[in-house]
Amino acid sequence: MTFDADLDAMGLLCPLPVLKARKRLQALQSGQVLRMLADDPAAVIDVPHFCAEAGHALLASEDGPGGRYYFIQRG
Repeated sequence: MTFDADLDAMGLLCPLPVLKARKRLQALQSGQVLRMLADDPAAVIDVPHFCAEAGHALLASEDGPGGRYYFIQRG
């Protein structure tokens, strides 16, 4: 999957991955995609919830090195 920005949230615990994603997404234009790598177990719940609440689209999530990649499209 292609993306426009990258965020390494490895080692960060809730709520930091979502807070950093929010900040990074603010710098993107509508329709651009952020790839975030996180290893916080709560991110599996937090990221989809954040996307739904903020009006962004969670395009995909997949296993990555030591964590999970989340592909978020800015709404």
